Amino acid sequence: MTYSLKRLVEDFSSGSVTAEDYFKQIEERFNRLEPQIQAFLPEPERFQRLHRELAELIKKYPDPQSRPLLFGVPVAIKDLYHVNGFETKAGSKLPPDVLTGEEGEVVKTLKASGAIILGKTVTTEFAYFASGPTRNPHNLNHTSGGSSSGSAAAVAAGLTPLAFGTQTIGSIIRPAAYCGVVGFKPSQGRIATSGIVPLSPSVDQPGFFTSDIQSAVVAASVVCKDWEVERDISSYRIGVPEGLYLQKVSTETLEHFRKLCNKLGAAGFTILSIEMLNDIEDIVQRHNTLVAAEAAIVHKDWFKKYFHLYHPQTSELIYRGQNINNEILQTCRKSCKSLREELIALMDDHNLSAIISPSTIGPAPLGLESTGDPVMNLPWTLAGLPVISIPSGSSNSGLPLGLQVVGKYWDDVELLKIASKIEKTLFF
Repeated sequence: MTYSLKRLVEDFSSGSVTAEDYFKQIEERFNRLEPQIQAFLPEPERFQRLHRELAELIKKYPDPQSRPLLFGVPVAIKDLYHVNGFETKAGSKLPPDVLTGEEGEVVKTLKASGAIILGKTVTTEFAYFASGPTRNPHNLNHTSGGSSSGSAAAVAAGLTPLAFGTQTIGSIIRPAAYCGVVGFKPSQGRIATSGIVPLSPSVDQPGFFTSDIQSAVVAASVVCKDWEVERDISSYRIGVPEGLYLQKVSTETLEHFRKLCNKLGAAGFTILSIEMLNDIEDIVQRHNTLVAAEAAIVHKDWFKKYFHLYHPQTSELIYRGQNINNEILQTCRKSCKSLREELIALMDDHNLSAIISPSTIGPAPLGLESTGDPVMNLPWTLAGLPVISIPSGSSNSGLPLGLQVVGKYWDDVELLKIASKIEKTLFF
């Protein structure tokens, strides 16, 4: 059987499941499924290391009552995060010593909370669009999405209850939807970006994947800054963004979304259709310009020496960014704050608890050449708002679909509470 993060933490704490027994289950499942899914970077003698680290952890915390919250929990880490003892390749062919760096705050916090690093997961090259080998656990002929390809697939396959990724456009929400898991990107600034190879620092935002909302609450309480005690919500007013933005999705996906809205309305949620994001094309252009310009800056020295090792898609991004002047870059950077303020004002004017939309324009594309279209996620990333994707059922082809729930800036606790209510309303 597979365990959610919340249940695993509870069972470890109660003693109904031991970490030793759980790791044996994970090893069997990993050896059976990972060769087909390819969510992780190869690591010789992975489980010898893990059993050794678990033994050391048990020795450090012999009293079960004094063990930290994530004691013995295996966590997967996207190969953009620096982790002591692991090379960082960022999905690229660059020599690993080029990308070395200090372990960041997120990984240190996880370790201090008792977590054990299961391994590095596959990312697209430098978190852009050049895809890796990871396949969708629901159908191996389809992509798992990107750029946090391996992290989403690892949770979906039950190889780990918690996996970390990053989002610069749609790299958490999109793969979460494609793989049928929960993906949470907190408000920008809630999770530290130290120790992570950047793509576009103005919009790079860490986040994670779990199997359910309550497990996301557990993880957020560990890694998110200023995490408060949950507070009650008296009403649930949910906005639906009518207009050009919502028109991006496929007919099938839109029909699926409308049914979800009707079900939420019947359950007591107030669903408000509101014109918003009709300037989506301009928003996309500003975001893409920002990413290109900042990627060119980040990669300036690396690209000068190793340009021949970059994938053509990444090279094209950097070349494009080199032609963007500083005035345009600064204008695009300012658009992050202006869009955030615009969306916050809209939510305040309508007294919205959240905004919902499809997580993606459709189910996971066939093949591994494309990781899918991130347009449904892009505006919220540019604005730095907290976003979560909830599994919302299946397409006609049997592939997962997701419901994207967007909260107010820094109201991440409230967002997870709303998302939990939606999850229970729709699927329990």
